[in-house]
Amino acid sequence: MSDRVVVMEITRLEAAHLAGLVDQFAELLRDSAPEDGDPALERLVPSAYSDDDDAAKEFRALTQSDLLDRRAADAADVLASLQEAAVIPEDPEDPALLEQVEIRLDPAAARAWLRTLAAVRLVLATRLGVVEEDDHDATDPRFGIYDWIGYRLDGLVNALDTDD
Repeated sequence: MSDRVVVMEITRLEAAHLAGLVDQFAELLRDSAPEDGDPALERLVPSAYSDDDDAAKEFRALTQSDLLDRRAADAADVLASLQEAAVIPEDPEDPALLEQVEIRLDPAAARAWLRTLAAVRLVLATRLGVVEEDDHDATDPRFGIYDWIGYRLDGLVNALDTDD
């Protein structure tokens, strides 16, 4: 990953929606206990040992809290970088709602965004029952947010991979 700043253009409305999603994700991390057995959290902390259940449980017990704390810190960084962009006018007819704003991401912020968008997408995939690519139904409106997060994630990956 390069050391350059990535500039993301996003509308205020998109920024507000994204901030809401990331805030819900942070709330999930904050309010869920490891013993809850939430499939979304389990997907965020994959098994280290697929062939040894006892070793997998022990490894998860030792690492899950730290990993989820790092995910929460990343989410907080994303929310901080969205703060100004997510301010929307009170009047829903105000054209500023669809105004493009720039979010400048230094390398550390870009990494936090990558990890957070990927994690939010995993949570959405779990909630939607997406395990295999075939589980995605592009005609089902429930997949709109899932696809949009994927679009934003893909754009960020491409921006970071560009050599110019």
